[in-house]
Amino acid sequence: MTDNRKYEAQKREYEDPHEDVAPVPWILLLIIAGLFSWGAFYIFNTHFRYAATVGDHRVPADFAVPETEGGDIDGHQLYVAQCVACHQATGAGIPGVFPPLVGSEWVLRKPEVLVQILLHGISGEITVKGNKYNGVMPEFRDKFNDAELAAVATYLRTELGDNSVDPVSVDLVKAEREKTADKTDHWNGDADLAPMEE
Repeated sequence: MTDNRKYEAQKREYEDPHEDVAPVPWILLLIIAGLFSWGAFYIFNTHFRYAATVGDHRVPADFAVPETEGGDIDGHQLYVAQCVACHQATGAGIPGVFPPLVGSEWVLRKPEVLVQILLHGISGEITVKGNKYNGVMPEFRDKFNDAELAAVATYLRTELGDNSVDPVSVDLVKAEREKTADKTDHWNGDADLAPMEE
């Protein structure tokens, strides 16, 4: 190829692209300057009412479950902390997903069965008030001590159930815990719990 033909080929090519200078719009610069000025004005003219030393000085003991006036543990607070997400604040549960506790036969009949449910949880199909549920309820044997389990069970039976029933005692919880101390898995719904009701 001759030099003349090279030159003709180069003349047919487009120039290499390049960026044009695109300055920031002046209106945007005015907005930024206005925001900066307002922020500076706000910071220098705000009078904080609290000293810098004020803050959250709570310790883990402040989050412990409080006791009621009689020295008993507040079962309602334990219920709110651990059970409300599934069974709701009213204990009505979520239809088709989480069973209700209000009026539940498992809550109101034998307190021993309720304690076993709290201790070891449930997996598999369970019938509550004529409706079938199939899910998993966690166990609380390692999370709650005997007094806390008794408080939750009592709250479920009296406040969400029938306030004429007797409270669940710590001794009953202790006995039920010892009776199934070797159990490490969940109860299998109706299949395991129904025989306990007999």
